[in-house]
Parts: sequence; structure tokens; C-alpha cells
Amino acid sequence: MSKELAKILGIDFKDISLLDRALTHRSYLNENRDANKNNERLEFLGDAVLELIISDYLYTNYPNRPEGDLTSFRSAIVRTESLADASRELNYGRYLKMAKGEEESGGRDKDYILANTFEAVLGAIYIDQGLDKCRDLVNRILISKIKNIVENRLDIDNKTKIQEVAQAKYKLTPIYEVIEEYGPDHDKEFTVVVKIGDKIIGKGKGGSKQRAEEAAAQRGLQYIKKA
Repeated sequence: MSKELAKILGIDFKDISLLDRALTHRSYLNENRDANKNNERLEFLGDAVLELIISDYLYTNYPNRPEGDLTSFRSAIVRTESLADASRELNYGRYLKMAKGEEESGGRDKDYILANTFEAVLGAIYIDQGLDKCRDLVNRILISKIKNIVENRLDIDNKTKIQEVAQAKYKLTPIYEVIEEYGPDHDKEFTVVVKIGDKIIGKGKGGSKQRAEEAAAQRGLQYIKKA
């Protein structure tokens, strides 16, 4: 399976076990005692590699933008939803190794798992092939989205947007409430609702409260626009 994905990526890995490890979710180790490494260390490395590539691109291509704008643009392109979508384009979910329970709960299409996998694969490519190959992949999958983010200021997060809209329209501040926590401490998924007054206007899920709140805010914005 790893070799099949390597062909899709167009990368001839010297050590294919690195890609295999990048596709190994930590839950897989619970059911497979012969497996002793998950993708979390590669994810850590890939996160740093991705940040460097995006930072370099923004610094070079937007010379008149201040540091604050560049940071905001970078955050928008590397946020969980963006990386999860990139993983879906590359069909990473199909190749993930995870426990049956995680898979049955929809793990192959969870945003935070797919985002983590994107970073882990990038970490594996960096170790095996170097920075240029990583840049090639990021350019192909993510860089094209930056222009739209910059021109339409999509970097402004949904929580900020909904607060501005709610205060202008209703004279109220949105309230967030965690209604469910699922999974062990090391791999939790949160469900959060956002309210205007007593009315729930959006619900979202994420691997952290912050990400779940952001997802709920996005749904809330859609509700307000239709109201």
C-alpha cells in the first residue's frame, strides 16, 4: 500500500518504511504488537518543514506585507481543514493504518487525523528525499490556494468573523459550549455548539476545543447569512 501511494506522489523512496510509518496512526499499535512506531514524530518534523516552506513562499512573494499579515496567511493555509482537504486530494485516508475501532468511528476521514497524516508524510519525504521534494509536493497541493486566501482575507478566522457579525446584527456575543468528548485523553474528539442567546446556531467537531469551536463558528456564520 505504501508503494502504491509513493507512485501517486511521484516519489521513489529510498526507505519505503518511512512512508509506511507516516501512515501509521497510534491506535494501530494497540492491535498490532509487532508494530512499534506510529507517525507522531514524523508529524512533528513535517509540521516544521511545512511552516518553513510556506513562510519562505510568503516572504518572497509578498514583500510589502507586514509580519502580522504573513503570519495570518500562513495560519490559514496550514490550518487543520486545509491540510485535511490536501490529504483527501491525495487519498491518504485509504492508506492509513489504524485500529478497527478508530476506522469504524470514521477515522479515515477525520480532519485532524488527515491533517496530522499530511504533516507526517511530509516529514517522511524530508528525511528520505530532502527539502526540495517537500517543496514540490506543497507547491502542487497547497500553494495555489494562497492567492485566494490573501485576496479575500480568508485568513480571518471564523470565530472573529462570527463575533463581529453577531454583535452587529444581534448585539450579542456568541457563546461556545462543549457538549461531547469522545476518545482517550491522548486522542480526544470534541463536539462544540455555538449559541446566540439560548439558540444553537452551529455545531462542530475537532481534535481540540479550539478546532471544534472554529468548526462550530463556521456553521454558525452560514446560519446567520441565511437567517
